[in-house]
Amino acid sequence: MIPVDAIHDARRRLAAHLPATPLVASPWLSELAGAEIRLKLESLQVARSFKVRGALNALLRLSAMPSPPVVVTASAGNHGRAVAWAAERLGLRAVIYTPASAPRSKIGPIARHGADLRPTADDYEDAERLAIAFAHDTGAVFVSPYNHEDVIAGGGTVGLEIQESWPEVEAIVVAVGGGGLISGIARAVKASGSGPRVIGVEAAASQAFGAARHAGRIVPIEVGPTIADGLGGNVEPDTLTWPYVRDLVDQVVAVSELELGRGLRGLVAEEHLIAEGAGVAAVAAVAAGRVTLGHRRAAVVVSGANIDTDRLVGILTSGG
Repeated sequence: MIPVDAIHDARRRLAAHLPATPLVASPWLSELAGAEIRLKLESLQVARSFKVRGALNALLRLSAMPSPPVVVTASAGNHGRAVAWAAERLGLRAVIYTPASAPRSKIGPIARHGADLRPTADDYEDAERLAIAFAHDTGAVFVSPYNHEDVIAGGGTVGLEIQESWPEVEAIVVAVGGGGLISGIARAVKASGSGPRVIGVEAAASQAFGAARHAGRIVPIEVGPTIADGLGGNVEPDTLTWPYVRDLVDQVVAVSELELGRGLRGLVAEEHLIAEGAGVAAVAAVAAGRVTLGHRRAAVVVSGANIDTDRLVGILTSGG
């Protein structure tokens, strides 16, 4: 696992570029859960998701090299947008593969930031295959959305901010896709061997780590359609995130599409906050009672807000 110092180094590295995001009380979710809930609003972060922390941390380190390389990545959208933003800021060339079906709210900014956008993949797994092949063929550096030490360290800065703002926090609930964010958070907050409980939330349509925890290793899964597009897909068999999820994460739960929709509508109606499907997963799990918090003080990470307007309106008006 990465040394905890790497997360503190990332915090110092990012401080000149990124603001700390708010941690705000949620009376609505607190009442539903019977606990004291605060929302960590990564949805208000630069590029509107937590992904910019890991992307910028990785690219800052690459930009310090004598001859900075071309950067290539694969993304369902948010990581690609974050890499494009960071590359533009640092004067690097970035090549970004995404699924052809990636939301316009995510791929539009990638092009506007000047990256070489290649939205041609069948799905995320195909985008990852194409990006890795490009790196192999050209010598570019592949910066994985999750399977990269600097990305994990950048995600860990969310955990540091939560603990600094709220030392009494007893649980952190966070969405899980490839596991970069939850790995960094768990490493940061459990550095002393104790720390708050860390609870991961997957989309029921894509339970890569739920299956891995059951099998004791990463196994292939069938991936179904989900509004939480950022959480969908298999993970690399050798992903660095698996030991963190296996050893440091206390629980992994799953939320259905119905629960994701209800969570998103509740967040808009009660807190007047917008989130994408993946970004609302942790909120949805708490609202649906998938996570038992008792009377613990819990931080719930709203991890992103990049959702197409048409999809948002459709979810808000769908009921259920």
